[in-house]
Amino acid sequence: MEEKQQTRIVVQVQPNARQNEVLGFKDGVLQIRIAAPPVKGKANQELIKFLSAILGVGKNNLTIEKGVTGRRKLIGITGLTHDQFIERSQSK
Repeated sequence: MEEKQQTRIVVQVQPNARQNEVLGFKDGVLQIRIAAPPVKGKANQELIKFLSAILGVGKNNLTIEKGVTGRRKLIGITGLTHDQFIERSQSK
């Protein structure tokens, strides 16, 4: 059975932004603005949806492993190498 690629990234989220956007990396942490408010998991849902779209992976391939209630989150991505993640996150 083939082993799936698993990548973990640290993301710093700014909720309540005008629009969803990737600001780039700062000290190895991906900075992202999310339009949704940090209420009842809305910003987390929007983050997963946004990352899914820019990375070209299904939403079920993304999990918030740490930091569900904080701005800094550890995101697990299945089916993507770290190099593929870097390439796709910077091309948007």
